[in-house]
Amino acid sequence: MLVILLDNPFKMTQKSSKTLFLLDAFALIYRAYYGLGENFLYNSKGMNTTAISVFTDSLMKMLNKEKPTHVAVAFDMAGPTQRDTEYAEYKANRQAMPEDIAISIPYIKEILQAMHIPILEYEGYEADDVIGTIAKKAEKDGYKVFMVTPDKDFGQLVSQNIKIYKLPFRGNPEQILGEDEIKAKWEIENVEQVKDILGLMGDSVDNIPGIRGVGEKTAIKLLKEFGSVENLLANTAQVKGKLREKIEQHADDARMSKKLATIVTDLPIEVDEAEYALSQPDKEKLGKLFADLEFRSLGKRLLGDDFSANQQQPAPSQGQGDLFASEPEAKVQPVVEAGKNIHNTIHHYHLADSKEIQERLFEHLKKAHAFSFKTETTTGDPNNCEITGIAFSFSEHEGYFIPIPAPPFDSAQGDGMRSGIPNEIKEAFENEKIKKSAHDIKFDVIVLHHAGVQVNGHLFDTMLAHYVIDGDARHRLDLLSENYLGYSLLTKEETDSETGRRKKVLLLEDPASVADRVLEISDVSLQLKKKFEPLLKEHHYEKLFHEVEMPLVNVLADMEMEGVGIDLPFLKDFAVQMDKDITELREEIFKEADTQFNIDSPKQLGEVLFDKLKIPYEGKKTKTGQYSTGEEVLSLLQREHPVAGKVLLYRGLVKLKSTYVDALPLHVNPRTQRIHTSMNQAVAATGRLSSANPNLQNIPIKTDRGSEIRRAFTTRNEGYVMLSADYSQIELRIIAALSQDEGLIHAFKEGHDVHTATAARVYGVPLNLVSREMRGNAKMVNFGLMYGMSAFGLSQRTGLQRKEAKEIIDNYFAQFPGIKRFMDEAIEKARKLGYAETIMGRRRWLPDINSKNFTVRGFAERNAINTPIQGSAADMIKIAMIKIHEQFAKKQLQSKMILQIHDELLFDVVKDEIKEVESIVQHCMKTALHLEVPIVVEMGVGRNWLEAH
Repeated sequence: MLVILLDNPFKMTQKSSKTLFLLDAFALIYRAYYGLGENFLYNSKGMNTTAISVFTDSLMKMLNKEKPTHVAVAFDMAGPTQRDTEYAEYKANRQAMPEDIAISIPYIKEILQAMHIPILEYEGYEADDVIGTIAKKAEKDGYKVFMVTPDKDFGQLVSQNIKIYKLPFRGNPEQILGEDEIKAKWEIENVEQVKDILGLMGDSVDNIPGIRGVGEKTAIKLLKEFGSVENLLANTAQVKGKLREKIEQHADDARMSKKLATIVTDLPIEVDEAEYALSQPDKEKLGKLFADLEFRSLGKRLLGDDFSANQQQPAPSQGQGDLFASEPEAKVQPVVEAGKNIHNTIHHYHLADSKEIQERLFEHLKKAHAFSFKTETTTGDPNNCEITGIAFSFSEHEGYFIPIPAPPFDSAQGDGMRSGIPNEIKEAFENEKIKKSAHDIKFDVIVLHHAGVQVNGHLFDTMLAHYVIDGDARHRLDLLSENYLGYSLLTKEETDSETGRRKKVLLLEDPASVADRVLEISDVSLQLKKKFEPLLKEHHYEKLFHEVEMPLVNVLADMEMEGVGIDLPFLKDFAVQMDKDITELREEIFKEADTQFNIDSPKQLGEVLFDKLKIPYEGKKTKTGQYSTGEEVLSLLQREHPVAGKVLLYRGLVKLKSTYVDALPLHVNPRTQRIHTSMNQAVAATGRLSSANPNLQNIPIKTDRGSEIRRAFTTRNEGYVMLSADYSQIELRIIAALSQDEGLIHAFKEGHDVHTATAARVYGVPLNLVSREMRGNAKMVNFGLMYGMSAFGLSQRTGLQRKEAKEIIDNYFAQFPGIKRFMDEAIEKARKLGYAETIMGRRRWLPDINSKNFTVRGFAERNAINTPIQGSAADMIKIAMIKIHEQFAKKQLQSKMILQIHDELLFDVVKDEIKEVESIVQHCMKTALHLEVPIVVEMGVGRNWLEAH
């Protein structure tokens, strides 16, 4: 049966042309497994599902987009192959298959079987040979064949009706490579010569030797002259110099390499049209597999209502969560007194649009010991929106939604406040005896504050609770509902990718059409609170949650509401000056290049640098055949020609202007004329805060122009000054305390410059003889080792020979043995416990810490070392912020904390309060955590951020 896919990959219709997609299973599975870097995916059982998830998702997207009529997947079989017999060293350098992939293979095969996609294997031969044989036979039978693989060897098979199909990867779209593309890539006359290219240059991945010393460029050059390996070997007398010696010496290797690289196309395999035809899957089997793997979103996307998230209700994940979180179309249900949702759970959701229901809500609020709530707003910006309603939940599956402004029944409208929030609701929020919970509660606290309502009492944020439980996972409410409650929300709102907050909500929307959605959020938050409270207790997270993360909510809310002053006239003048600088620099580049061109075009820039100016080019070209002109390439080229350095300066200025000088005024709040960044508390797994809309933590400071941006951030008025308080080398102080290394502790206690002191010990010279270069190398080691920097990394960063870099690191560990001991013990502890933790007990789960694959294990080992250091620094400044906020309130100061930038705090200080504020800030920052090393806080005062910093 011939089929074509529609929007659902299993909906079929007749199609006359025949298209066969042949998938190279292991090549795609390995690419899927490593494609997310270290962001592996885990389900609640601790199983690494990355390979299964990404492979299945890629397969489904390909089927939807390309709509083939026939599909098959080829696997390598276990055991020796014909190539192993002919060359014992074939693929000898390959690592053993990672256990996570080995575990994934049976699941992938089961999914393919449930989808009725045939699995092809042939004993003694590789998947390449199976695909090659079937591709050539199918072509003769009138098929258009697409070989789905990233493997370059398949270029030799390409013909008019056989092409390579490369799946999308890391932001790059899919690619279809035919004869023209293969010929252009290798600069060859016909695709058969791909085998000759590989025969000459070999393949390190498969341990195919080729001719030692012959790379891609030389191989192409030789083929242009001789046409084939055989013709080259028959005419070596025409080759000059050492190259001739290499070719003659390794002639047998070249012949063997070409044979190893040749894909077999004549295996005794028949093309089974009926078996390869895409057909309806076994939905029941597929549903069970997806439920077992916890692919809830994927299951619903593929199987719709046939897949129920109630099939399994998993415990919390210690990993990244479900990869497949696609956003289905919104389903709007009317608000009813008693209705059922898609999982047949009875909900009692009430719209308080009558006096009777409103009074019932007020009665609940008076008697409540606790409630969950959610505000509905006109935008996702809490500092620039209107509140349009509030949902309350007092028990599971029940709730009340009251539109705002509330209908004015009797005296409920109260004193006619601008927001239209009834006094009964205001009193409930401000009652400190009533506990409140919500998801992303800071958003609601800010919204209600602007509406004249203070949210007091014990607060519980389900987003932050899950962040504490599993910092590496995602904390969106829809995912948590599916993972912990087995319940899918009726709608998934459009969210901002960086903050996770709503981008927009329709203004003047009918209350009845949004009530169910907002009530559901409130209800689910209440249910999740009941799930998370025992988990926080069980894993001893209560102190971190209740004493750090939750108290910080009000601190950050106050900071966001306060905002920071911005000098718009300065930015305007600065933009004019930068335009002038950019124009002058552009003219200088044109003069150096002796031509005018589009500097912003990598293609034109590459042509000018390497074709016109003849600067030697040693890098690889891009996939489209262009020269690479990235920052690394240009940095190396500065020595060859001054134009490269000027292009780097030009790019830096253009980016600085567009990212900050032009963009910052767009973030000014029209109500306050200040910038109100959003401080994200549940993003970084280390515990660090991040900033968005705009991101004020990435403002560059290493260049003069970059530093000038900080001049734009100013005090509220002439009666204020700006105070900057910055922890000095806090992460190094923490590693000294954690490692108990006597040498490093001594350096800090004596007040020495720690990098100079480190260099003195490593190089064995007195402090006064430490050169600038020595200090720089020591600084690189001090900061680099906690991030897993190797001798190779140090040599790359400093220009040292690798042997010298290794000697420096060896000397470092010899002089500071406590640090090496701490690093080893941190890794060993993580291996035993499965996680690393900070001084405050914040855990980062490391499921790959015992992996047999050194690459993924290396990621986990670096996090095992880094988490106690960076995570403890993050906890420390959070505690300091809480203490400072408490003291400001206690002393009723008018000064405000306005920004946190990594290890720095920024304050808008009333001039008369500066001495008192400095004293409070110094004390709170120094005593936030007790460490056995002195804590230094560097402070500065000025009219703007640059002067203060």
